[in-house]
Amino acid sequence: MQRPITSFARDESGDWTALLTCGHRQHVRHNPPFVTRPWTVTAAGRASRLGEQLDCVRCDRLELPDAYVAFERTPEFTEDSIPNGLRARHVTVAGVWGRIVVTAGVLRYRCAELGIDVALTPEQPGIVAPEASHQVDPAGPVRFFVEFLHVPDLAART
Repeated sequence: MQRPITSFARDESGDWTALLTCGHRQHVRHNPPFVTRPWTVTAAGRASRLGEQLDCVRCDRLELPDAYVAFERTPEFTEDSIPNGLRARHVTVAGVWGRIVVTAGVLRYRCAELGIDVALTPEQPGIVAPEASHQVDPAGPVRFFVEFLHVPDLAART
């Protein structure tokens, strides 16, 4: 998934990483002849790349960012009380991840953008990437809730 760069920081080895709107970090090394990114070596060069899109493979794999925390959750829904908005295609906002927790039954989770069409169960929760269009449908009687997660200091770094 393509994600905009919000800021830059050095990792523990001193290499530059880009912070993306999803909360993941991605290395943006200048390491000729293998990788040529001379813009990483100056503050002006890095600033010129803010907002540029990078392909976030961790989002493609539905990996939560390292420093995520839960900050909100929905009530528990049943097959009869699922809001229509969850049954229709919808997205979370930039930087907000979702974890779909099924407490009983089976819930179908679809995210065409990432090629996902899976049955969620109490043993198999679903992860929702920020801004990825998705929807859910009950496969019979079901109880579930959605937990929302984010990287707490992401807003401070953007």
